[in-house]
Amino acid sequence: MPDTIGSRRRKTINALKDAAGDDAALEARLLMCGALGCDELELLFKEKEIIDTDAEEKLDALVERRIGGEPIQYILGEWEFMGLAFTVREGVLIPRQDTETLAEEAIRRIKRLGGGRVLDMCCGTGCIGISIAKYAGAEATLCDISDECLKLAAENAEKNGVSARIIKSDLFDGVDEKFDMIVCNPPYIRSGDISALQREVRREPLLALDGGVDGLNFYRRIKKDFKKRLTRGGTLMLEIGFDQAADIRAIFGHAEIIKDICGNDRVAAIDTKEDSDA
Repeated sequence: MPDTIGSRRRKTINALKDAAGDDAALEARLLMCGALGCDELELLFKEKEIIDTDAEEKLDALVERRIGGEPIQYILGEWEFMGLAFTVREGVLIPRQDTETLAEEAIRRIKRLGGGRVLDMCCGTGCIGISIAKYAGAEATLCDISDECLKLAAENAEKNGVSARIIKSDLFDGVDEKFDMIVCNPPYIRSGDISALQREVRREPLLALDGGVDGLNFYRRIKKDFKKRLTRGGTLMLEIGFDQAADIRAIFGHAEIIKDICGNDRVAAIDTKEDSDA
């Protein structure tokens, strides 16, 4: 007897249990929506329909990729961040909910200023800077060392109706302006911890993950030049690892630490308003 969409969904959940764990049901729905070309609400109403052969073949291929360890975000080609849709593909870091803490705090602060100029450094998909521009009316500049990231960031800016300047730069090397805020989610995983990451994470670009022996290389590099690129009273906002707050304070001399929704240290805000060198 041919499978209904509902029965195939249940089979897909079972097939994904090892690869997706507790997210198997969610990922099954998402992959089925991708194969059927529908949204989750439409999927619910199609539960009793017979799944057609083309959709079944598409679903089989998607599930095989997921079982093989490919991140679902790359398989789907799109992922949500801050309520916005971002195109994602291999070679670019995947937007994560943890990073929404940085975007939310940056939006709150830039709104308080009534807008301003924001630099999203190590921008990847552009999700942080684009979200700030979209929700706070900021003027965004997106920079990265990777051509693939810059191409994708430009696509995502257009996709979300945001006008953003795109600059190729190794941190501040190609940046010659000043900004009211700099946001950055730099690589901060210790080199020795890379091999222990989930296999899906290891499919993401090493360049966007590896922060050196102690995970702090990029923070030290940012410390050298960030004041030159901030207006007086400007703020540097960084995503950090859950156990890096003390090290960040030691590197920068001071930092306000903001926790994520799980209560982990997630963002460091370095305010230069008292700093005569800014």
